[in-house]
Amino acid sequence: MTSPGAQTVLDRAGSGVSSGRLPRAVLTALAPLAWGTTYVVTTELLPPGHPLFAGLLRALPAGLIALVITRTLPRGAWWWKAAVLGVLNIGLFFPLLFIAAERLPGGVAATLAAAQPLVVALLAVPVLREGLSAWRLFWGATGVAGVGLVVIGPNAAFDTVGVVAGLANAAFDTVGVVAGLASAATMALGVTLTKRWGRPAEAGPTAFAGWQLTAGGLFLVPVTFLAEGAPPHIDLTAALGYLWLGLVGGLAAYVLWFRSITTLPVTSVAVLVLLSPLVAAVLGAVLLGETFGPVQLVGFGLSLAAIVAGQLPAPARPTGQP
Repeated sequence: MTSPGAQTVLDRAGSGVSSGRLPRAVLTALAPLAWGTTYVVTTELLPPGHPLFAGLLRALPAGLIALVITRTLPRGAWWWKAAVLGVLNIGLFFPLLFIAAERLPGGVAATLAAAQPLVVALLAVPVLREGLSAWRLFWGATGVAGVGLVVIGPNAAFDTVGVVAGLANAAFDTVGVVAGLASAATMALGVTLTKRWGRPAEAGPTAFAGWQLTAGGLFLVPVTFLAEGAPPHIDLTAALGYLWLGLVGGLAAYVLWFRSITTLPVTSVAVLVLLSPLVAAVLGAVLLGETFGPVQLVGFGLSLAAIVAGQLPAPARPTGQP
């Protein structure tokens, strides 16, 4: 009961292509690469002061497009499961992400969001009944540290005092910091539950993403208008920003993301989010004239090492160890 055409294109991007030349992990990485543009788009293209409206326009239109394309609705228990996942992965995550992006430097907001792999590794113990992996925790912490080094500033000294001073001098905002950490925790729980529940057989990646984007968007409708009132004026620049976030950073990215969560180890998928702040930093350098120093390059190296290590199986424990 699905239509061909556009759905076929999206579902091939989310599933069939992975059996070709590009490994599934590389395809999955396209999602956080797209999300890394959120920070520069938010600060440079979107009207300020409307983070909830930005989240709403990123989610609901893309979700409705996916439903129209697939003509597939949830069945049975998947009505409430899709609602829960949509609220966690979209409805709460989007506004928290936009609030952090507006109130903090883009790289700082992304650093807080980079804690997600650590939270996923911890949640995998009670939710997925997996053992606590020191390997995953170590590389998750390494990735966060690497992202932190990328954003502390090019002139910070490469020592403990320099790192602390660089972070202390960042334009931290309490609300922004809380929003950034909450966004990491919210999506980490959504990712872990998505792995536990899987994807129903009748739903392809496009339909599955559409359910969650629609549920999250509907959750945002009353919250947005109660908190922000009338929508902002949308000029051509803002319209292009919203289109990019909705179609590329929303629908296309989430088709890849949710497909991969159900087929790859959840911790391997989660660590790929570290690509997002790296993209944000590169765009800051290219488009906003920000500069890199030795500390930033070390941070890039640590983050990339964590991403690669996260795709490898954890070393087997020696026989006789618990």
